[in-house]
Formats: sequence, structure tokens, C-alpha cells
Amino acid sequence: MSTVCGRTPISADGRLGLPGEHPGRSDPAYLRRRDALAARAVGHRVGAPSPAVHYTDEEHRTWRVMQRALGPALRAHACRAVVQAGEDAAIPAGHIPQHTEVSALLVARTGFTFTPAGGVVPNERFLGALEHGYFHAVQFVRHPAVPLYAPEPDVLHDVFGHGIHLSCPRFARLYRLIGQAAGRTETAEALDILSRVYWFTLEYGLITEGGTPKAYGAALLSSYGEIAAHERRTVRALDFRAAAATPYRISGYQPVLYSVRSLAQLEDMLGAFCAGFDDDAASRLRVPALSRDRA
Repeated sequence: MSTVCGRTPISADGRLGLPGEHPGRSDPAYLRRRDALAARAVGHRVGAPSPAVHYTDEEHRTWRVMQRALGPALRAHACRAVVQAGEDAAIPAGHIPQHTEVSALLVARTGFTFTPAGGVVPNERFLGALEHGYFHAVQFVRHPAVPLYAPEPDVLHDVFGHGIHLSCPRFARLYRLIGQAAGRTETAEALDILSRVYWFTLEYGLITEGGTPKAYGAALLSSYGEIAAHERRTVRALDFRAAAATPYRISGYQPVLYSVRSLAQLEDMLGAFCAGFDDDAASRLRVPALSRDRA
């Protein structure tokens, strides 16, 4: 999902490199496949079943390589609640699961369902769907040449990161809280603030356990190079106003991350924040308008 800023070339373990240098940005055959799968989401009604994908043998091999690397990394560097959720979810290791396969697991545990996305989804649609138990997920696979590195969310990110979250009732409730807050807002400014709170918690959040930052954010769980790379950035105690005022990069390592002391603290903080969130949040928080770096 991420890269390290700088001119470092992509490494064999997938931890380094600029997004523009990734082979997935210049391989015509890969781009045709990626774009064809992404196009299936155009006009798709939220909640309608996802179309099945016939994944190739090469795509399944890429999945297996990622799974073999990320499994041990998660056990070593994720927080206890995520490790347990991952074990309970029992995500297939040998093949890329279909959306319907993942959704069947999620519905039984938390009531959530995957709905197709072609890439980045507008805040109103993405956040608003969470209230109703729908998570927008892509179906394409990262480039096989660098299987542990991707400059954008792919099916591994959505299944291995958000799928683990949404199989766990405690994490799934946090997604619904964000969705309920989005349902009470109408302005783009307020939704942008809410999206940044979502970003620095459910995508990139940390929990400090035994004095060590441990990952719970889905983007960290699905990024082999970033899940433990805390020495490269500043880790601060979670503060929603500070997080909402922090720019972020969709395809880059985040220079600042926010940590809580426990999952219970996150539940209390995010619950209180979302309960009081509305269209006046931007003026009350005095957060300047920011735009994401999509590089």
C-alpha cells in the first residue's frame, strides 16, 4: 500500500521505492487487467452481490507469497486484538477469496458485506455505506514482480486488513460509528475531517502494548514493509483535532502516526467523537481544509 519517500529504488522485499517507479504503473498488460477489474464497480449498486472474478494462477501465486510474509509479520507486530481476530477469521492462504466468500464470513460475524470499488471512493459514498454494513473493496491484485509492495489498495489490503477488522465485532462497531457520523453530515468539509480521523485510526492506527507500538490499522496490517517501520516516523498519542489537521498520503509512508493505550481507550475516544460529530465539526475543531496527496 505504501512507499518510502525519497529516490530509493524498489527492493526485493517490497519495502522501498517511489509509486511512479512501481512496475504496476508501466506494465500495459497489468494495467489492462487492473482497469478491467476496477471497471466492474462502475454503476454497481451498493449492496448488490459482487461479480465473481476468475483469478489467474499467477495472481493466486502472488496472494500466497503475500500471505506467507504477512502472517508472521502480523503475529510479531500487530496488537493482540488483531492477532486474535486474524486467527478467528481464518482467511484462505492458498487462493484469493471471492468477495462473496469473504462476505459470507463477515455477515455471520458482524453483519458486514463487501461491495465492489474501482479504487478510491468519494467520502460521502464510502463513509456513508459503513453505517449500513457495506465496505467498498477492490478486486484487483498487485503486480507480481513486487508482491510485497503496492502503491494503492488492492484485494490483499482489503481482505487481509479490513476483512480481519470486519470479522471482529469490536472493530466492526468502530466502522459503524464512523458511518453513523457520516450519515449526520452533509458538508464536504465535515466529511473530509471524518475521513482523516478514519485514516489515522482504522487505516493507520497503533496501540501501545508493553511500551511498543503495535499495529491495528488495516493499511499497516497489509503492508509488509510498513507494519513495523515505526523508527521512520513520529508516533504521538491519539488526538482527534491533531489527526484531523494532519495531511496524509494514500501511496506513501505516513510521517506521523497516532497511538492509543488499548482497544478500550480507542472505543471510548472514537465513540465520544462520533457521537458529537456533525456539520459544525469543522468550525468547532478549527481544522484547516486539507487535501490528500494522491501521488
